[in-house]
Amino acid sequence: MITDQGWRKSSYSNSEIACVELAVGEDSTMVRDTKDRERGHLTFERAAFRAFLAEVRAD
Repeated sequence: MITDQGWRKSSYSNSEIACVELAVGEDSTMVRDTKDRERGHLTFERAAFRAFLAEVRAD
């Protein structure tokens, strides 16, 4: 389990529009909206998150 202390703001986030936080664990990565933390988060298995990042970087 990752506590609030385990979350960090993405370096690509800005203060006005897109604010994303990540929490990286041993087996998974979680992503949430900084401005709406209570709404929850998405959880990706490590391999799935790496594949997602590879696709984003390719575009």
